[in-house]
Amino acid sequence: MKSKIPLFVSEVSSNHARDLQRCFDFVESSVKIGCDAVKFQLFKIDELFAPEILAASEKHRERKQWELPEEYIPLIAEKCRECGIGFSCTPFYLGAVGILSPYVDFFKIASYELLWDDLLISCAATGIPIVLSTGMANVAEISHAVETLRGAGCVDLTLLHCVSGYPTPSCQANLSAIELLKKKFSCKIGWSDHTVQEGVVQRAVHRYEAEMIEFHLDLDAQGVEFANGHCWLPEQAAQMIRNVRVGCGADGAGTKEPVEAELSDRDWRVDPEDGLRPMKYVRKSWTIRV
Repeated sequence: MKSKIPLFVSEVSSNHARDLQRCFDFVESSVKIGCDAVKFQLFKIDELFAPEILAASEKHRERKQWELPEEYIPLIAEKCRECGIGFSCTPFYLGAVGILSPYVDFFKIASYELLWDDLLISCAATGIPIVLSTGMANVAEISHAVETLRGAGCVDLTLLHCVSGYPTPSCQANLSAIELLKKKFSCKIGWSDHTVQEGVVQRAVHRYEAEMIEFHLDLDAQGVEFANGHCWLPEQAAQMIRNVRVGCGADGAGTKEPVEAELSDRDWRVDPEDGLRPMKYVRKSWTIRV
C-alpha cells in the first residue's frame, strides 16, 4: 500500500509570549518548514484551574502570562489565510468555542479536556471538524468521548494517539495503539508527538499510517515550554517533515521492473557467457568517453 503523506500541524502552545508579532512569526515559520496547519491555545487561567489550586500555587497563577489574548484570534486567522496555511486553536473554556468558531479550520481538543462532555458537545455542535488527543485516556474514556462528539453532530473526527509526557521517552510512545484506535473507531488517526525524535514520527507514518502529525514548535529556544524538552525547533522540524515526505514517495507501484534510475546500468551487468562486465554487445562498440 502506498504511504499517504500525513498532515503536519505545528503546535505553538504557550511559546508565543503574548506577542502578536511572534504569533505571526510562528505562522510564517510553520509555512516555511512545510506544515499544513498551525495551532494555538485559548485559555484563561481562572477557567482552567480550580480556585483552591490557584490560591495555593503561585506557579499556576503565573501561567496567566501564558494566556493568548482573545483579540489576537481574528488577526492570527487572517495571517494564516494570507500565508495559505490552516488555522486551528484549542478551546479550554466553553466561551472559547464561540470566539473561535468563525475563524478555525478545525478544533483541537486537548487530552486533559477529553473527559469534559460539555466542551465536546459545544465543539461538535458547530459542525467544524474536530481533532481529539487521547493522552492518558483508556479505551472506555475514548469511546465515551467519541460517542459524545458523534451524538452532538461531529462527522469529521480525527483521533490523535498521544502520550502526555513532556517529553515522552521513545520507548513509551506505544505507537501500536494507533492500530487499535483505527479498528475500534473507524475514523482518521494520527500521532501527537512529545518525543522530539524523527524516528518515532517516521514509524508512526510508515508503519502505522498516521494521517496527521502534530508537534510542538518553538522558534528560538526562548519559548516558555522549550526547556521541558518536548518542542521542536524550525530547522529540526523542517528536516523531519522533508524526510517523512520523501519516504512517502518511495513506495512505487509495487511491481518489480527496472526503473528509470537504473536503466543505463543494465547493459553493464555481467554477460552470462563469461561472467565479465559489461554485456558482450556493449564491449564491441565501447570507447572511453571523456
